[in-house]
Amino acid sequence: MRVLGLESSCDETAAAVVVDGEVVLSDVVSSQVAIHRPYGGVVPELASRAHVVQIVPVIEEALARAGLTLDGIDAVAVTRGPGLVGALLVAMQAGKALAFSRGLPLCGVNHLEGHLTAVFLRDVDEPPHPVPAFPHLGLLVSGGHSTLAVCRAPGDYQILGATRDDAAGEAFDKVAKMLGLGYPGGAVVDRLAASGDPRAVALPRSMRGRGLDLSFSGLKTAVSSHLAAHGRPTGQALADLCAAFQHAVVEQLLRKTLAALDETGLRELQIAGGVAANSHLRAAFTEALSRRGVAVHIPPLRRCTDNASMIAAAGYHRLRAGERADLSLNAVAGLALGH
Repeated sequence: MRVLGLESSCDETAAAVVVDGEVVLSDVVSSQVAIHRPYGGVVPELASRAHVVQIVPVIEEALARAGLTLDGIDAVAVTRGPGLVGALLVAMQAGKALAFSRGLPLCGVNHLEGHLTAVFLRDVDEPPHPVPAFPHLGLLVSGGHSTLAVCRAPGDYQILGATRDDAAGEAFDKVAKMLGLGYPGGAVVDRLAASGDPRAVALPRSMRGRGLDLSFSGLKTAVSSHLAAHGRPTGQALADLCAAFQHAVVEQLLRKTLAALDETGLRELQIAGGVAANSHLRAAFTEALSRRGVAVHIPPLRRCTDNASMIAAAGYHRLRAGERADLSLNAVAGLALGH
């Protein structure tokens, strides 16, 4: 089954063609970073307008790279939430129009479920690679969400813990903004932290209790207090602060993930979402879990961030299960995982 996936939940306009939920024939992403950089974050109205401009060219490019026309598409999958509602509506309306005009099955996909499906994807010229068996533990860490869940089957998730305030990616971007590192700042913090000493600045460790929930707002406030007391650092002091902050985020994520593995007895973990591209996180998790005999699965960097191939893949499994949407399908800004 060749599924055309469409994604516009935030600031990337994306389209992809995926075969049987696994083989990526094309994956096109139009980024809006240059549009939002002057404002230090995503401006919802500007995001929606840019999606309107880009959605048709992106779909055309995805079909061209796949060597197909719409005649070669078997179904359409589109992100229905969570995200910015105005942005979501652009790809959703485009997907509904295509499905209606071509008589194609239509499926609405949870963006978070898409992230938890990305690890199963491979390019058309790439051999199969090891993937997690069900059930396994999933750690979803992105700009808007930080969640631990048991992935029982495609589309079937048991939430174990989630952030009570800021998500990990949101904390990265807000701290980067405090430090004057531009937008998006998570990758800049990662790069600077590589030459820093995480022990140079004492930052708190949150959520020390037995539960599996997460919290990053206190850490963000601690950085703000440090800047108020010492001013905005430069040079080695900036690298040290970035390293200390990044280490504190990853330490909490790793500590809670280890607790979730102990609680569930699962022996495989997948890490998904934009923060899964962080080099310190990838190295720390791989090292710690290899000592425990836990297999770690992380998508390549290009599939950690928002894309449409993950939406097409997640949609494939829902379509195979008989799910179909009609033209009443609507965007849900606060859509929960598993819905």
